[in-house]
Amino acid sequence: MTREAIAKLLTQVRRGRVGVDEAMERLRDMPYENIGFARIDHHRPLRQGMPEVIFGRGKTPEQIEGLVRRMLRHGHNVLVTRTDATVFERVQRFAPQAEFHALSGAIGIRRERKLRGGGTILVVTAGTTDIPVAEEALVTADLMGNRVEPLYDVGVAGLHRLLGESKALKRARVVIVAAGMEGALPSVVGGLVAAPVIAVPTSVGYGASYRGLAALLGMMNSCAPNVAVVNIDNGFGAGYLASVINRL
Repeated sequence: MTREAIAKLLTQVRRGRVGVDEAMERLRDMPYENIGFARIDHHRPLRQGMPEVIFGRGKTPEQIEGLVRRMLRHGHNVLVTRTDATVFERVQRFAPQAEFHALSGAIGIRRERKLRGGGTILVVTAGTTDIPVAEEALVTADLMGNRVEPLYDVGVAGLHRLLGESKALKRARVVIVAAGMEGALPSVVGGLVAAPVIAVPTSVGYGASYRGLAALLGMMNSCAPNVAVVNIDNGFGAGYLASVINRL
């Protein structure tokens, strides 16, 4: 439960719209709620400014539904990553405002639209096949209250495509760059901007790319000092970190 939600609850109690017992019941689950198969960290927005995110892969549809239902009671935006259309249809039955982002497999439920980030997060890809990972980063940063812009298919094989977007690069406060193959694009972007660059290696490429390992090692050896690297295909981690930076 966010500070705003607690303040709203206290106001409702003072005005007689919510009884004391009901208010206590809502507050009872802080800092976490044990539902058997999971312990939902409702206190996280107060500690970190952002709610817990549900990693969908490996969870049953029933488990995801249980988690989403309980998180919705506390008023935060809800993000489920790495899931599918079947789970989305189940969630949409009780949360019609839910949106499904098919490329990344993310479900987003927006309860709050307040902008919390101070600038724009630019999400860049080297190629079209990097977009699913980039979309996960974009959806994550967007739901966490940031202005987000996409800039796709501007890899080093046609560098003029990137250079033609210099204005977008320069006005970004944080840049996320998703690239597979040899992973060269973050170094190029890092040399063009003063902002922090979060590099995301993707598992895109031919045999010797080793499912993103070549890109990961290339990015970790970047000569651009403003480049930091998250794990292979970790769009969520990049979007979350970008949001933290943008809210400082």
